[in-house]
Amino acid sequence: MSWDVLTLARLALANTQGRYEQEVERTEEMAQVQLLRDIFGNPFRPVAFSSSWRTDTAVSLARDMYESRDFSAMPILADALQDTGCDSDEILAHCRDPKQVHVRGCWVVDLVLGKE
Repeated sequence: MSWDVLTLARLALANTQGRYEQEVERTEEMAQVQLLRDIFGNPFRPVAFSSSWRTDTAVSLARDMYESRDFSAMPILADALQDTGCDSDEILAHCRDPKQVHVRGCWVVDLVLGKE
């Protein structure tokens, strides 16, 4: 069987498109995982939240982020929680992780706002 250049080019393009589609699907799946982690946290490691960490400053920061949907102040919220005595590595790491995507419904913001 003889392959001409046009047939080989079509096969190569089809193979490239298949890899591209797989990469798009993988990227979409990872984005969905990030959102689920932000909303639910780790369901296998529940985090205790002390009501004493719910200060006016922390609640104000959380409310502003929740209403504006701008979560750029998450590291500041981590500082505010730590100032109140929060020593939860999961909470503080979630707030300070620069790669973490945050959305309305973020489990930490909901805990601060008492939306358990």
